[in-house]
Amino acid sequence: MKTIDKYVFQALDNYPYSLEETIESLDYAFSYDAKNTMVLCLYGRIQAEQLLNYDEAKNYFQEALAINIHALEVYPFYIQTLILNEDFEEAQKLIDFALTIKGINKAEILVKKAILLEVQMEFKKALVEIKNAKLHSINYTSDSEVNEAEKRIKGKIDLGKKKKKPKKSKKSSKKKSK
Repeated sequence: MKTIDKYVFQALDNYPYSLEETIESLDYAFSYDAKNTMVLCLYGRIQAEQLLNYDEAKNYFQEALAINIHALEVYPFYIQTLILNEDFEEAQKLIDFALTIKGINKAEILVKKAILLEVQMEFKKALVEIKNAKLHSINYTSDSEVNEAEKRIKGKIDLGKKKKKPKKSKKSSKKKSK
């Protein structure tokens, strides 16, 4: 095992529970190889998930993909960052491209597509993508993520369908005068 791998594993093991140790391990790994896509991806995740600095996160993800377009670990996090940053068109293009990459976890990318549609309030289309994700799911982690997204989207559909209480018709009671 290379020394850089040791530091990458330490960083992954520490994230997100010990950010200081994560950064320290990443910095060591980065000093060994500034073009390691896993390191750049985790730097991007920290920017997006912890610091909410989506533009900086996008830079890290773009740099990783410029180094290796087949860096499979980058796509789900980059797509999520684009969605959170409301870069919907860019997210859709990246999803479409990611689905063409050999070896990518298609279920995970299809869930991201469903989330993109969800934030755009396209709930029925999102459920179609959830169905596609279920068809591509090959492990428990994917199943769990798919089921959680499906439950959340169906809950939002139900919110829209909440039946309004029927208005009580007011019967005008006419008093008969004698």
